[in-house]
Amino acid sequence: MSEDNNRGEVIVYQSKDGLARVDVKFEGETVWLSLDQMAMLFGRDKSTISRHLKNIFAEGELEQKSVVANFATTATDGKTYHVDFYNLDAIISVG
Repeated sequence: MSEDNNRGEVIVYQSKDGLARVDVKFEGETVWLSLDQMAMLFGRDKSTISRHLKNIFAEGELEQKSVVANFATTATDGKTYHVDFYNLDAIISVG
């Protein structure tokens, strides 16, 4: 699949019981999740996920510039916000 064909695509994953649902952004041959989405995925508080990410970057396991992208996101209030998203490498490292 070329990069033009997957730009901005969103894939929805939902657990069999319907309790967990994560909308995954697919762009540039990888998936991207926000801090909120990772917290939901792993069933942890956002502060826990944030602390893990901080440690991952501090220890040099991943380079922040390589795994973080800032995307414009439209919230339920209709306003557009810029939110940090983390690619699959960061998601796996947190998990």
